[in-house]
Amino acid sequence: MGCCESSFFTETHPEEEKNKQQQQNPPFNPQSAASGEVGAGGVPSFSEFSLSDLKSATNNFSSDFIVSEGGEKAPNLVYKGRLQNRRWIAVKKFTKLAWPDPKQFVEDASGVGKLRHRRLANLIGYCCDGDERLLVAEYMPNDTLAKHLFHWENQTIEWAMRLRVAVYIAEALDYCSSEGRPLYHDLNAYRVLFDEDGDPRLSCFGLMKNSRDGKSYSTNLAYTPPEYLRNGRVTPESVIFSFGTVLLDLLSGKHIPPSHALDMIRGKNILLLMDSHLEGNFSTEEATVLVGLASQCLQYEPRERPNQKNLVATLAPLNTKPEVPSYVMLGIPKNEEAPPTPQHPLSPMGEACSRMDLTAIHQILVMSHYRDDEGTNELSFQEWTQQMRDMLEARKRGDFAFRDKDFRAAIDCYTQFIDVGTMVSPTVYARRSLCHLLCDQPDAALRDAMQAQCVYPEWPTAFYMQAVALAKLDMHKDAADMLNEAAGLEEKRHRGGKGS
Repeated sequence: MGCCESSFFTETHPEEEKNKQQQQNPPFNPQSAASGEVGAGGVPSFSEFSLSDLKSATNNFSSDFIVSEGGEKAPNLVYKGRLQNRRWIAVKKFTKLAWPDPKQFVEDASGVGKLRHRRLANLIGYCCDGDERLLVAEYMPNDTLAKHLFHWENQTIEWAMRLRVAVYIAEALDYCSSEGRPLYHDLNAYRVLFDEDGDPRLSCFGLMKNSRDGKSYSTNLAYTPPEYLRNGRVTPESVIFSFGTVLLDLLSGKHIPPSHALDMIRGKNILLLMDSHLEGNFSTEEATVLVGLASQCLQYEPRERPNQKNLVATLAPLNTKPEVPSYVMLGIPKNEEAPPTPQHPLSPMGEACSRMDLTAIHQILVMSHYRDDEGTNELSFQEWTQQMRDMLEARKRGDFAFRDKDFRAAIDCYTQFIDVGTMVSPTVYARRSLCHLLCDQPDAALRDAMQAQCVYPEWPTAFYMQAVALAKLDMHKDAADMLNEAAGLEEKRHRGGKGS
């Protein structure tokens, strides 16, 4: 599941020390989404996506890609998708005319896009095309807190993990508040997502409303902050009230109305509030702290509720098992960093790419010359006579520089060849991709390898070069997938496809 939303919500959006924040949160730096530039911590820079890119990533917004709670019945659908660079994303598609003013939508999205924190499922982009309004976020593959608490199959969440959820979400709220974004719309268990390592994160979607003038809370009034019922406005104190409802979910394993829970707390019936599926495996002292904090968060008067820093100060001491990975507590498989064994036998090129031996890759590309470019260009006689001489001269200079390992000069010459545009060569893209890798430019290398694939869709070398670039970007699972695809294409070649 990605950044998911409950079907019955009409509004489903979602300090630490300064040095630590600077390490965790890279500065805002808008880039073209097509560049695939990755910031600190592996989180892409906030950027604009084209509608065609998002259609391609989601198989034209196929219903099979919907990850919203409630499926197609949700008012604003969330899809999972996969970009050309193999990165998984979550895409929130707003209803038509939800944000009639495109400038307002872009401004709000850009504000959220500046945020970067390990406790957030970060917003990495947007699309504003005609009437279409879409947000693009990091994809969280291990479901929502609601799924793990209310609809679990094999095991419920253990007590220590529930405490970790409370701590991490409090840290996320504190960070957002410290960055001038204290409002979070309709915080609930569907807004807490689990990443590839099982760590809980707060969905960035709740930092924007579902529409410019839309509601900010569920129609179920039992869970709505009392002041919102009076004035219809979301305040930082409203967010604290909603956090209190999430604490009740963690305590009880059920989504119970705050008024009912408060009656139990006042009656000293704390044990009755606790989730029976825990079978008593929790600390009474820790539970008492959590119950007390929930009670404070749910106070009728907003000024009597704690602030975000109070939440972190109260909860941080309860995270008593930092050495135990979250995936162990959740009972999910470990996110393996090491690439798995390839499913297909590897050629010398595949072997060189799998061990990221750039020297060997260089030797292979020099030896293979341009034999794989046959059939990729059809030029008129006029084009040959007018432009070919200068263009081929630029490529020739690039080839000499490439052979002599003057990789920066090779990049310049190959760029001159590519920029003319009359002749398209997958080999030139592959060679320039390797030059970028040898100049420590993996983002540019990935783009060139992807271009080689566009020119020659079933060329194994294009996939191999993408695998190396992805591995350099620490996207090891995607690199392994790409390596296997390349090996499969080579196997297909040898069974009767285009000769190698």
